[in-house]
Amino acid sequence: MATGAVESLPVTYNYKVVRQFAVMTVFWGIVGMGIGVWIAAQLAWPALNFDLPWTSFGRLRPLHTNAVIFAFGGSALFATSYYVVQRTCQARLMSDRLAAFTFWGWQAVIVAAAITLPMGLTSSKEYAELEWPIDILLAIVWITYAIVFFGTIMRRQVEHIYVANWFFGAFIVTVSILHVVNSAALPVTMTKSYSAYAGAVDAMVQWWYGHNAVGFFLTAGFLGMMYYFVPKQAERPVYSYRLSIVHFWALISIYIWAGPHHLHYTALPDWAQSLGMVMSLILLAPSWGGMINGIMTLSGAWDKLKDDPILRFLVVSLSFYGMSTFEGPMMAIKTVNSLSHYTDWTIGHVHSGALGWVAMISIGSLYHLFPKLFGKEQMYSVALINLHFWMSTIGTVLYIASMWVNGIMQGLMWRAYNEDGTLTYTFVESVVASHPGYIVRMIGGLIFFTGMLVMAYNVWMTTRRDVAVSITQPETVVATV
Repeated sequence: MATGAVESLPVTYNYKVVRQFAVMTVFWGIVGMGIGVWIAAQLAWPALNFDLPWTSFGRLRPLHTNAVIFAFGGSALFATSYYVVQRTCQARLMSDRLAAFTFWGWQAVIVAAAITLPMGLTSSKEYAELEWPIDILLAIVWITYAIVFFGTIMRRQVEHIYVANWFFGAFIVTVSILHVVNSAALPVTMTKSYSAYAGAVDAMVQWWYGHNAVGFFLTAGFLGMMYYFVPKQAERPVYSYRLSIVHFWALISIYIWAGPHHLHYTALPDWAQSLGMVMSLILLAPSWGGMINGIMTLSGAWDKLKDDPILRFLVVSLSFYGMSTFEGPMMAIKTVNSLSHYTDWTIGHVHSGALGWVAMISIGSLYHLFPKLFGKEQMYSVALINLHFWMSTIGTVLYIASMWVNGIMQGLMWRAYNEDGTLTYTFVESVVASHPGYIVRMIGGLIFFTGMLVMAYNVWMTTRRDVAVSITQPETVVATV
């Protein structure tokens, strides 16, 4: 069965909020990645903490993760989901005022995080460090987001709900549940609260949240991005629409169970650890199904990669997605985890997904979007996009390769024993041995960060161009089943 081009209807879309989120994506990317380079340099040269509590690694690190995941990644998801749901439903956002509230509310959450985290005001939960007043604001903004998104789908002018919206919808619903449940706490003061859970239960809830923040915020949402922008940029129908639906249901059914693999060899019951390991291994199938579906969309159009750096961003991001979703299940195996856990290998794995997948799919999507959002024919400089692509790719490879080497070396040093049963190496010796890797990691991060500055300049110059095109007419959505 095949669905042809959807009939175009005269619709005026709300591009204002999309533009706002798109611009802030670039801004927060520069801020978050800049902080990341700083703390990477601190690990190589500790004096860069300046002996100040506000600039210590322990305070800047959660600021970095929140800025990159929620400020940069979140703004990219807001921008693209608001754009895609309007274009594929051929309907304006349900409420301009509510959409504007999500923008200003989200920025308020980010600014509050930027103030409180360096002050040491934190719940200490990974990816959920914000204290309870900010958590409440975040929940209100997110529920408003859901109302706008699903309200727009209900107003759609076409019967079909395109698969990208399935992924965006699942990400919105699941993240709201994860946030509310994991953030449940007993407030003591305006800046201090205690988790509603205790001990191993608290750890289990946290990593049910933590891994599914990866699974839904950093995967499902960006897969929604992939299923729209890869076919649009390639000017090809998605390789298999049927596979995209199987991918969706398999991914959301399995991902939710994988969290316990973060708690191997802890107080968590052994059966729960084993369940997390098994579900993580099964997760490889839908992950690679989606990756293959995206890459094979270029069938018959591979030659476009020679001249289109935007498409290269999108396709290489899928390659990193495939690599990191193979590596993750392998690291969930208990015997592998006994070597990798608590080492820099985990850091390399995270950034394979964060830089290679999340950042590069976002950057490619934004390069596709900006000319349309500002009524321009194309970006100011294709050459600068190409430069940015190579900076992002080289920076990511340097980063993750140095952390793989460091991580495996650390794991082997920590488990090395002498014949009399004493440790062969002290922990300090493993830190000293890791120092060259930290320098390479910092260089890789610096290259990636500089690429974001190149993007900012390209976007700025694009907005100043005189050549303009109409941005009011709907595009057609082509899908094959």
